[in-house]
Amino acid sequence: MKRTIAILTGGGDCPGLNAVIRAVVRSAVLQHDWRVIGIEDGFDGLVGTPRWRELDPAAVRGILPRGGTILGTSNRGNPLAYPVTKDGESRLVDVSDEVVENFHALGADALIAVGGDGTLKIARTLQDKGMPMVGIPKTIDNDLRCTDVTFGYNTAVGVVTEALDRLHTTAESHHRVMVVEVMGRDAGWIALESGLAGSADVILLPEIPFQLDAVFGSIQRRREHGSRFSIIVVSEGAFPAEGQKVVQLSAEANLGVERLGGIGQFVAGEISQQLGIETRVVVLGHVQRGGTPSPFDRILGSRFGIRAVDLIAAEKYGRMVALRGRQVVDVEISDAVDSLNLVDPDGELAGAAEALGICLGR
Repeated sequence: MKRTIAILTGGGDCPGLNAVIRAVVRSAVLQHDWRVIGIEDGFDGLVGTPRWRELDPAAVRGILPRGGTILGTSNRGNPLAYPVTKDGESRLVDVSDEVVENFHALGADALIAVGGDGTLKIARTLQDKGMPMVGIPKTIDNDLRCTDVTFGYNTAVGVVTEALDRLHTTAESHHRVMVVEVMGRDAGWIALESGLAGSADVILLPEIPFQLDAVFGSIQRRREHGSRFSIIVVSEGAFPAEGQKVVQLSAEANLGVERLGGIGQFVAGEISQQLGIETRVVVLGHVQRGGTPSPFDRILGSRFGIRAVDLIAAEKYGRMVALRGRQVVDVEISDAVDSLNLVDPDGELAGAAEALGICLGR
């Protein structure tokens, strides 16, 4: 019988998702004559009445350069801890059995889950509950293990680097310190690589709790040598050595999901107060997720989508596609999500930053 495969995109969106969807559909239809259905809004689309659409080559025509995802997504749709409201009270319940039941009711033979750490942890659990699963790693944070890089990351680094290039001229003109807050909850890859590419003077990462005195000293030394401005890049998850991460909304208030934000304002406030230098904050936020994917992310997303279809054809489930060197391979989903891919504080990349005179807050 003709196979039916499903695909969903979960977690935060990023450039390159549509490239994956397009590659899955074209490969499945043109190479195997399979039917493809798209689940809407991540795992949310399998809770309650299923929300899905038919996907054929005509449905994915022209989406390769588009950002976002035509299927929609949700970074709150965890069926293992799903928010429900009863009698005016919100709580989290496990609806994973309902998700599995709805998946089978759609007549699907396998599901391709495109997402980051959270999405793939859910995929691993649903695989154990009887949903044949293949994972594709996606996150602008680049914090998934077992793959050299995730698609979406390259584009995000490019967006931040362009912003830093633009901020240099205005910072220099007004003799200001510019603090640029970027995404990176636990992993500081975006801050580190964009900071290197964009000639930042200070880079603050979640992996290296920073000393404010080291930041102050770096700025003062630049001024003593005639540079009356400084550019600071800080990951949203960075925090001072004697403090903690700054949050906008606690996990308790946000049903299990802590919302970070505000570290840029904290750093700017300390600089302004302690050094008396005019300081401005730029929070790039979701602009890092949006827009046209880079050529690298379009190609990597396409290669990942094709390899995922190949895994289904070989009935190799519970696997995640990954980039190792120049080759696309597959690994156990469990191996990829057991821990995060973090910046090594003593690694070559951090060392390169410090060799260039960039302060890492230590």
